[in-house]
This record gives sequence, structure tokens and C-alpha cells, in this order.
Amino acid sequence: MVETHDAWHLLLGRLSLHALPTYSAVAATGASIAVLGAVISLGLITYLRRWRYLWAEWFTSVDHKRIGIMYIVLALIMLSRGVVEGVLMRLQQADAVNQAGFLSPDHFGQLFTTHGTIMIFFMAMPFLIGLMNYVMPLQIGARDVAFPVLNSVSLWFTIGGALLMMVSLVLGKFSTGGWSGYPPYTEMTYQPGVGPDYWIWALTLSSLGNLFTGINFTVTILKARAPGMKLMDMPLFTWTALCTSILLVYAMPPLTVATVMLALDRYLGMHFFTNGHGGNMMNFANLFWLFGHPEVYILILPAFGVFSEVIPVFSSKRLYGYTSLVWATMAIALLSFTVWLHHFFTMGQSADINAFFGIATMTIGIPTGVKIYDWLLTMFRGRIRFSVPMLFTLAFLFTFVIGGMTGIILAVPPVDFMVHNTVFLVAHFHNMLIPGVLYGVIAGYQFWFPSAFGFRLDERWGRVAFVCWVAGFYLAFMPLYVLGLYGMPRRSQEVFNPAFRPWLLVAGVGALLLFAGLASLFVQLWVSIRDRERHRVPVGDPWDGRGLEWSLPAPVPEYDFAHIPRVHGRDAFMAAKQDGSAYRAPADYEDIVLPCNSALGPVLGLAGAACAFGLVWYIGWMVAAALAVICGGVIARSFVRATVRIVPAARVAAEHRAWLELAQGARSVTRDEEDSPANQGRAEALA
Repeated sequence: MVETHDAWHLLLGRLSLHALPTYSAVAATGASIAVLGAVISLGLITYLRRWRYLWAEWFTSVDHKRIGIMYIVLALIMLSRGVVEGVLMRLQQADAVNQAGFLSPDHFGQLFTTHGTIMIFFMAMPFLIGLMNYVMPLQIGARDVAFPVLNSVSLWFTIGGALLMMVSLVLGKFSTGGWSGYPPYTEMTYQPGVGPDYWIWALTLSSLGNLFTGINFTVTILKARAPGMKLMDMPLFTWTALCTSILLVYAMPPLTVATVMLALDRYLGMHFFTNGHGGNMMNFANLFWLFGHPEVYILILPAFGVFSEVIPVFSSKRLYGYTSLVWATMAIALLSFTVWLHHFFTMGQSADINAFFGIATMTIGIPTGVKIYDWLLTMFRGRIRFSVPMLFTLAFLFTFVIGGMTGIILAVPPVDFMVHNTVFLVAHFHNMLIPGVLYGVIAGYQFWFPSAFGFRLDERWGRVAFVCWVAGFYLAFMPLYVLGLYGMPRRSQEVFNPAFRPWLLVAGVGALLLFAGLASLFVQLWVSIRDRERHRVPVGDPWDGRGLEWSLPAPVPEYDFAHIPRVHGRDAFMAAKQDGSAYRAPADYEDIVLPCNSALGPVLGLAGAACAFGLVWYIGWMVAAALAVICGGVIARSFVRATVRIVPAARVAAEHRAWLELAQGARSVTRDEEDSPANQGRAEALA
């Protein structure tokens, strides 16, 4: 028996049948759905014989557009899980007033942690990075990002972390230490199971991918802009992508250092964060929030960029206050590193330190206010069209201001002491991230979808989703402000004040509406694909866009631009439409050099996930094999010589001239015809 046990431990570490989620019917159901979904997806791909196509055209692609789309697909999958977990927590609290409810405290703690971790690291960031991947190179007139293979590696490291999150649903339990993972609760003494290890390695994979993305995008924007495009000619979305990329470069390392140090505490007993053994747990809080508050702006700045593109287009006006918006973006990025300590006002700092960070927190609201006024002035006297991207933008403006005001309230340390550990903070946090980030990514998804796929999304179902998301948000989170002022604590699996029940029931209804909003987005996608012939926009400019991304066919060809444009000033495509130079053939065409596909991204990402899984379960051979694959993959890549391929000029010329003929023959549609089959992607230029 001893020999059998030793052989089992050598083969599978601490993994056993006890790892299956039999502790809860809800957990077993979630695991079953995840496994069933994976089996159906893999079976369908096999049945349709699409593995070769997916590998050759998508998984190994280094095309920034396809990588961006894969990021967004991943984000939508993880959004589905994150929303379901949020709904379960809201319904649990509504049910568990002086009774246990349907979730155990341990399971509620897991959901609390996975919901935050997924929505931040595996929904919001991949969605925004996906939009930046797709749009930013097109806006600056580039054929791709500076390092296409590294871009693929970044994606697959993120996918590897997401896979680890999904596996934790089926094998073992996740951490109950919250999305911030504070020790000592995540130390081995208090959580000896695999939960914190899943959290550590999922975040480590994600943060490495995001760091590589930050480096890649920064170099791309600074070095790969079209001839004539100065920094102050770049679209606002590209400016926010640049500032976000710089934040990624400087904010990700503190997170990686914190998670690795926590891993060393757990695996080797180093006690970096154990106060009783010479460590200091506050070092973790400082490292985490040194990443964590810039992370707020890593999420919000690209969404601000989306709104800065949507508002001028759907107001038929030039963006008001461009220069002030650029400076406000840079100011926000800089100030984001000066406010991290307001996340732990209550942890014992001196009054002077708290006062400094309180003032810094209020100061960062100034450049944000500048943006709000500039957007409002852009809309002033504009011909506003209430299409779905604009509806989500307007909902953001109203709702985000409310969240910003509550943030100023929380910036006062004595007030923060009163409400810090209550659901008031939960309400504020979601009041910033749902309208600021979620509405932003949905608006961007609706806005640029025609460019990626060649047809518009269904407007009617988009409006249904809009109503559900906005009404659901207000019902789900506004009651939490009241409950927070009443003193209801955060992270509560059970509630003991009957007066809280009506507010919790309203919040539960709101959560169900948010789920309906998510479902509506998927229905909209299905209906749009079904009716895609009605919504075709092959010319590529269905909204009367202003930037270079709208000067291309829809969907955009693999080489982006048949001829790299020369830019003179801002809103280059709008200027070309106004002076009559749009849709003209260049003097000549040249061969285009594109990078070859590479298997390095999926190999490193999947090997990284395998290595992390081995570390979680102490499976030594798996860790060693995965590390060998990672090292071998990098070395093998260095011997590859066929790294580029040529798209012949004749092919480029034929495709581009055929598109120009289509564009010149298409009728310019008015604003009133924008949602009709007459819209082939050549909108009437008004602005």
C-alpha cells in the first residue's frame, strides 16, 4: 500500500478523486457545465474537421486583427462565467437573511475571489487589449504591431491563465482570499489547499502576457506610425492605448513580484509576508496596490479612448478639446501611481500619509472632469444619432459621474474609515468599472464589429441589451450604497439584519437583469450572423468614421493597407473624404512583406498552463516537462529562418482595385438610412 501511494504521489502529486467538486450541488453543476461545454466544443470542431483550419488560420496566426478577435472571444467566455458568479452571490445574499442560503461560506468565498479575478484579469483586460490589438495599428497606418510573434505569446499566456481558472472550477477549490489575495489569509497556515496556488499562477501567467503587450504596443505606437502622423495627430484611442501600454510596463512587475514572493512563502516557507517570522504583510498590500491602482486606469483609459471615438462619429462633429484630452490622459496615467495607498486607509498609516493620499485621490478627479466636459461639448449642437454604441456612451456619462462623486467621498480618510469594509465600497467600485469599462468595451465591440467581419450587428437586440445592462446596473448596485451606509459588511455570505432584505431583493432582481443583458448580447450576435446579408458593409465606413481604420474594406485584408497612407493632420480619413481624395488608387503597388505564422505562442501558453497546473498539484514531472517545452520552444524559434512571406503586388492591386470599384459604385447613405440594407459601408460625409 505504501509503495502504491508513493507511485500515485509521484505520478499525480496531491491530485486525487477528493479534488472533484462534490462538496456542493452548485459547484458540481458549474463544473459539469464547464466540462460539458468543453466536450461539446471539442467534439463539434472534430466533427466539422476544423482543427487544421483553426490551427493554421487562427491559433498560430500573428495577424494583430485575428489576435485581437481571439482576445475578445476569450473575454466574452470569461464574462459569461463572471456574470453568473455575480448573480449567484447577489441571490445568495438576498436568500440568506437569518438563514444559511444555498451557498456555504467556503463556496461563497471562492465565488467572491473568482468573480473579481476573472472580471479584472480575464474579462476586462483581454477585452480591452483585444480592441487595442485590432484597432490601434489600423489607426496609425501600420501593417501590424512591432513584434507580431510576441503578440501571439502574450495572447496565449493570457489563455493559459484563463484555462487554469476554468480547471479550478473542476479540480480542487479556488482561493477564498479575495481577488487581492492578502496574506496572511493566503499563506499556507490558513489555506493549505490548492486555492491560493491556482490564484498565484493564473495571475502570474496573465501578468507576463500583459507586460509583453505593454512593451509591444509602446514600441508600435512610437515607431510604426504612418508617414506624416505626429504624436498630436494620433486618434484619442491610440493615445489611451499608448498611456495604457506604459502603465502595463511599469505596473505589472510589482504584481508579478508580489505573487512570486507569496509563492515562495507557500512553497519554501520564506515568510516574506509573515509578521511573526520577520516578514511584513503590509509589503504585500503595497506591492499589490502599486499595481492595483494603475490597473484601474489600465482598464478605464482604453474605454475613455473608445468613448472619444464614438462621440464625434455619432455627433457628426470633430472632437472638442483634443489637446486637453491628450494632456488629461497623460495626467491620469501619471497620477495613477500616486494614489495606491487609499486602498488601505484603514490599515494603520499616520494621519499625514492618509491626508497626502486623500488629496492625491481628489486631484486625479480633475483630468477626468476635463474629459467629461470635452465629451459634452463635442455633443453640443451636434447631430446625435442614438445608435447602440452611442447609447452605451451616454449611459456611461450619467453613471460614471455618480461613481466619481462617491470616489471623492471615499477619498476623505475619516469617511473611508466608516464605510471601507461595507458594501458601499462594492457599489462604488462597480459604479466605476461597469459603466466605465464594461459599457466601454460593449460600445467598442458594437462600433468596430463591422470593420472586423464586414456586417453590422443587429440594432434591435443591441437596444434590448442596453436596457437590460443599464436597468440591471442601477437595480443591482444602487441599493448597496444604502446598505453600506446602514453598515452591511462586504463579503457577507449570510446577513443578520432583516431590514436589509428589501434592498437585497432589489439587488437580486438587478443581477438577473444583468444576466439578461449578457444573454441579449449573444442573441444579438446570433441574429446578426443569421441576417448578415442584410447588414453587409463591404466598403467599410458604415458610420461616417474619421480615422484610418474606416478607410479600409470590411473585413480588413490581412495586409491592412494596400498602400501605406501619408497623413496630414488629425482625422485623416475624414479629411480625405472632404477633399475628394478618398477611394483613389495609388500610383503603383508594391509587394507586401508579412510575418509568417508561428506555433510559439500556443506552445508557450499551453506549456505555461501545464507548468502552473503541475505547481498547483505538486506534479514534479509535469513542471519539468513543461519548462523543457518552454525552453525548447524558444530555442527552436531562434533557428527558424523563414519568418516572413510575400504578398505579390499583383494580388494586392487586383484586390484593392476591385474594392475601389465597389466603393465608387456604392451610394452614399444618409444618417436615416444607416441601419437599412442600403448601407453598404459608404456613409454620407457630413462632419
